[in-house]
Amino acid sequence: MLPVFIENYKEDTRNGVQAAVAQAKKRIEKLEAERARIEVLKKYEYEYAEYTYICGIDEAGRGPLAGPVAAGAVILPKDCDILYINDSKKLSAAKREALYDEIMEKAVAVGVGLVGPQRIDEINILQATYEAMREAIRNLGVVPDILLNDAVTIPEVSIPQVPIIKGDAKSISIGAASIIAKVTRDRLMAEYDELMPEYGFASNKGYGSAEHIAAIKKYGASPIHRMTFIKNFI
Repeated sequence: MLPVFIENYKEDTRNGVQAAVAQAKKRIEKLEAERARIEVLKKYEYEYAEYTYICGIDEAGRGPLAGPVAAGAVILPKDCDILYINDSKKLSAAKREALYDEIMEKAVAVGVGLVGPQRIDEINILQATYEAMREAIRNLGVVPDILLNDAVTIPEVSIPQVPIIKGDAKSISIGAASIIAKVTRDRLMAEYDELMPEYGFASNKGYGSAEHIAAIKKYGASPIHRMTFIKNFI
């Protein structure tokens, strides 16, 4: 409706109307710039367009002291029209939540994998991340033809893989996967906060903030802490 509004009122000399027209033009310019950015973000999806199901893979939660590591797997439609997808760390929490809902609605398939703290302690965080990624792929419901991964090559996966350094900022599929993984994990940490409010999980998401470390020293480890990560604090 913005182009119609601009066309209808561009000759109107009232100051308020001209201010509204100028604002409408800026909104259109921003929208066109975002569409151009998203088009660049589809570079790898175009490069591997001969594959029917292109799946982006990313993780969230490798660094925290508590909670699971989460992986997201997302297959977007070829004509994906979702704007504002980016590396989840570059988005506000509100924007991630909105994009999560849109991705879940429009994606061909979405899979999530979670590996808990005890398993992380048992096999180490890297192997746990791979395990979460394999689980996310299994939970897709559709078998991907190719995987676009954020930086890693996942062991024990027969599907062709393309590791892309900083892929969550270079591939729309990986960016979507990063949002799914991040929002899934953040929501889970907020639920843990209701059960164990003394650790501040809703705000720190399990990461090693000063307040979180102080809580560990005061209250000891919770059932969701990674013992191999907090051995210096208890």
